[in-house]
Amino acid sequence: WSGHIKKKKKINTNGFVAVVEPPGEREYLGKMPAGFRMIAALLGDLDNSDGRGKVFFRQESSPDVLRRAHEHIKKAFPRDDSVEPPSVLIITWANMAAQGTSGRGDGLDAKRNTFQLVLASTDLSSYAILLYPRGGLQFLSTSVDGESKLLEAGFNEGLVKGWFRTTQGTYFRITTDEETSIKELTEKTNSGQRGVWVYEIGTSCPERVQPRYLDQPEPRYPEETATRYPISEPPQPRYTVPELTEPRYSPVQPSYPDSVQPRYTNPDPVQPVPPYSQPQHPQIVVVDEDEDLNVNVFAYNLETCAHNRHKCSAFADCRDYSNGYCCHCRPGFYGNGKDCVAEGKPQRMNGKVNGRVFVGNSPSPIELSNNDLHSYVVANDGRAYVAISNIPNSVGPSLQPLSSLGGVIGWAFALEQPGYQNGFSLIGGVFSRQAEVIFQPGNERLSIKQEFKGIDEHDHLVVSTELDGRLPAIPLGSSVQINPYKEIYQYDRNLITSSSNRDYTITSPDGTVQTRSYQWRQTITFQSCPHNEATGVAPSTQQLSVDQIFVMFDADNHLIRYAMSNKIGSVHSEEGHQDDLFFQNPCFTGRHGCDINAMCRPGEGLQFTCECAAGFTGDGRYCHDIDECRENPRVCGSNAVCTNLPGTFRCECLNGFVFASDGRTCIEENRPVDHCQRGSHDCDAPERALCSYTGGSAYVCSCLPGYEGDGRVCRDIDECQQDRCHRDAFCSNTQGSYTCQCRPGFNGDGFQCSPSSSEREKTQCERQRESAQASGSGSGFFSFFRPRPAVGQYVPQCDEHGAYEPTQCHASIGQCWCVDANGQEIPNTRTGSGNTPLCESVVTPPPVGPTPRPDVHPVTPGTHLLFAQSGKIEHVPLDGYKMKKEEAKPLLHIPDRVVIAVAYDCVEKMVYWTDITGPAISKASLSGGDIIPVVTKELQSPEGIAIDHVSRLLFWTDSMRDTIEVSKLDGSQRRVLFDTDLVNPRPIVTNPAYGRLFWADWNRDGPKIEMSNMDGTERTVLVKDDLGLPNGLTFDPDNQQLCWADAGTRKVECMDPHRQLRRQIVDGIQYPFSLVSFGKNLYYTDWRREAVVAVDRLSEKEMEEFLPQKRSRLYGITTTPSQCPQAYNYCSNNGGCSHLCLPRLGGFTCRCPDAADGRCEERNL
Repeated sequence: WSGHIKKKKKINTNGFVAVVEPPGEREYLGKMPAGFRMIAALLGDLDNSDGRGKVFFRQESSPDVLRRAHEHIKKAFPRDDSVEPPSVLIITWANMAAQGTSGRGDGLDAKRNTFQLVLASTDLSSYAILLYPRGGLQFLSTSVDGESKLLEAGFNEGLVKGWFRTTQGTYFRITTDEETSIKELTEKTNSGQRGVWVYEIGTSCPERVQPRYLDQPEPRYPEETATRYPISEPPQPRYTVPELTEPRYSPVQPSYPDSVQPRYTNPDPVQPVPPYSQPQHPQIVVVDEDEDLNVNVFAYNLETCAHNRHKCSAFADCRDYSNGYCCHCRPGFYGNGKDCVAEGKPQRMNGKVNGRVFVGNSPSPIELSNNDLHSYVVANDGRAYVAISNIPNSVGPSLQPLSSLGGVIGWAFALEQPGYQNGFSLIGGVFSRQAEVIFQPGNERLSIKQEFKGIDEHDHLVVSTELDGRLPAIPLGSSVQINPYKEIYQYDRNLITSSSNRDYTITSPDGTVQTRSYQWRQTITFQSCPHNEATGVAPSTQQLSVDQIFVMFDADNHLIRYAMSNKIGSVHSEEGHQDDLFFQNPCFTGRHGCDINAMCRPGEGLQFTCECAAGFTGDGRYCHDIDECRENPRVCGSNAVCTNLPGTFRCECLNGFVFASDGRTCIEENRPVDHCQRGSHDCDAPERALCSYTGGSAYVCSCLPGYEGDGRVCRDIDECQQDRCHRDAFCSNTQGSYTCQCRPGFNGDGFQCSPSSSEREKTQCERQRESAQASGSGSGFFSFFRPRPAVGQYVPQCDEHGAYEPTQCHASIGQCWCVDANGQEIPNTRTGSGNTPLCESVVTPPPVGPTPRPDVHPVTPGTHLLFAQSGKIEHVPLDGYKMKKEEAKPLLHIPDRVVIAVAYDCVEKMVYWTDITGPAISKASLSGGDIIPVVTKELQSPEGIAIDHVSRLLFWTDSMRDTIEVSKLDGSQRRVLFDTDLVNPRPIVTNPAYGRLFWADWNRDGPKIEMSNMDGTERTVLVKDDLGLPNGLTFDPDNQQLCWADAGTRKVECMDPHRQLRRQIVDGIQYPFSLVSFGKNLYYTDWRREAVVAVDRLSEKEMEEFLPQKRSRLYGITTTPSQCPQAYNYCSNNGGCSHLCLPRLGGFTCRCPDAADGRCEERNL
């Protein structure tokens, strides 16, 4: 084998490497041993035609890879410690599917295997290292000529020519004919690491070679068999020439430097011998599951710009290095490449502050819960402004000395002195900061933890802050003056430390002045790009100078404000540059007068110029935005649409095109074929079968109700053979259905028949009425009188057709209520004396003649899905439960807005939505018209919205204000229902019939789903266990099921909120955002898939997905039923309340809005 390893090799997609051109797969699949020399890493009929499966190979001589190869060989053969291959060949079969499965109906969900083969050669020997995934193989067999054949791994010698005849050489199988042996490829090992197998496959010695394995002799694995197969006549393989358009074999010619050119003393092929021709057996080791092993040590280098350009900022270039890639901001921008901002452009930071702070000697802490932090910095002069809201008066004055609580943005965007860089230039916007503050003279200590999460979609830096500890008390009304200070920053590869002493002066309301100080130590950790050797070019020590410090606590508005000027430069700046005019240049002092969207460029001495930041134009003293789309219509290239934004622009590809790896060029999308839509499927006729698109180019066929078969051939079910009709009825079978009709002399619907009489058969209502009346009648003489019910007994009221009157009353108790067609009381419709509920008639006339099968419930026509995407709301019509994707189109364009939640009022046919850019809540008619503002004030981040169409109420959540609020549908009479114990409330839904409200809070530290009455009473936590990020929430009134989609657990689950019975619908989904229920289906939007996904709640399976023309994140989703769900509650006519009528279970409450006048009256009923 050794000599052959160094020759040209053929890499085959069927999981093997050959040293000759392989014959057609019919010559070897399922017919091993084959007539040619090969190494089978995992042999089977594998498929990569759908574009997801890939085969990678590379010759590698980097020290790190060679070291790993040496370690694997050493673990398997400890006596070969000196084996150091000069290079290795790494072959990776990634995401390979079994032939036929990717287009047979399961599409993107087809099972896939990834595995590797590493070939290492030295002057004396050759080795094969086989690597299999730690998580196990997803399939163990493939179909060959209609039969299931197990995958194989092993070494095949092929045909061997002798003096007189050609014989079949050795085939050493690693696996056996048992399925367990294939599973154990990933579970066991012969080299000390689970899933890694090492074999010496040849030497360059002239004698016949025995294959060698682990030195220990005790096998713990079923014995492998190596069988010789004599063949009387050599087979005649058919060689195929691969087409250029779709090659199946990848020839690799390894190159070796002259200094290590292998020497071969024997040019003849060396024959491997079966493993048991000698007493030394391989030892098989079972590795503990919890051992931390990285099996995929030879992973194909996907860390290149070709695969990761999208991870760089839009204002960065990607560069490949020997071991990976790095992102570098372009000229005119600065940052770490992942986050880049324009030079000179003002920057903003938003976040939340949480924690427990003790003040002075108080034994009770002050709780901070999601207090808003906002910061703004003028980057071209280093001036930073910070504000934290909702600070209690009990702690606000004592926070004044902590200017660096938000002043870290001052360091991040500090004014840079020549040769020095601020924090954002060095590490970008993703890092962790931990600080320790020790106050003197009282030795109080405070810990500050901050997580900076990068730049969000609004170009704001995002931070979360946690405080814990004690502050010295400062009286309310005191002012604090912080003296200028300097802070030394020490820089290492992924670590920054700093410390300083700070003095501050407290002036009390009575004029008393005190001077205090504190020590400040902080550590900043981050992840730099490890592949760029030039990383860390900034000096290892820099000094942050902070002056013009202003702090104030605004007790009236509960705000604490900080402002400061920041410069980053040399620790010797004062001593060494006092007389240097260059360092006194206004660009370095910040006193230049350039526009806030401009950079200051230093000249000689005190000279400077102002230059507008990228995306702006002007003389530098005044800058205005450039409309790149108008000035350069081709800026986005062909097949793209350009949208101008302040300081920049956005490119969107046209329908049928996607972004190339550069993130800007639009190339034609190789979109999969929807055979169902195109009509190129092989399902039976549409009147008998349903074709369901399942993603990729895959689909499934299923017979319609009333038919049976595999979907490709469907046969009518003869229901008449199943005795579906009454015994006194005729049954008529039809295609896909049947009808029942009573025989002559009988009356009924065919499912129930009774003998005819001169009178019409009594209905259920009439029979119940007759029974109630009969129960109060006497016997004997009195039976001649008209029966009458007993006093106090309820008698149903029937109309002239014998159907239940929609409004039923019981005079004895003075109550009325609504009923359905079966006479069942509708919940929450019972009224007291003097009040009659408004009940709609839901009774349909009794059928005449043949009737359709009773288990068919047609879906109401005219229902649509509405979903939000970027600055628009789109709609997709539903045909039954199937999305009519070809008819999808935008309903409403709302440019420059981020629409989060959508809801629908089925009464007035109005669409309501929230947007966080206004922020605002708005509505528009489904049939078109103007956008009508509903709520535009006192909003920060409205993310969830719900409607009670019966009570005409609007509910919403605000994740920045941490509130749940209610108002009339026009936005009037607004009232806060909840403002406590909320962290990140998002989805909210209603159950009008029961007066219930449900919402989810995706607080990462304690996610939960809660329920209350609509008036705010009986608040309770429904679900708090096994939740991650419950983004989507929906309620199905027909089945009384509350369902949610969780982006943390990646599950969709449902529960009955009354009995609290919980069940999983699907798992393994990607990143759901919003969820809506319709009939038996759940529809959710998915951020990662950028799609609307349909799930059958009954079969617990994904049914189909819809990919919008323009791919971007999808947000809220709802339905637009053509008829309102039947529901009643006590507030359908506002319940006689003067202002807000808020339903609750079994009653209602009159409530006043928060801004109520003096005429409002509150009461409970």
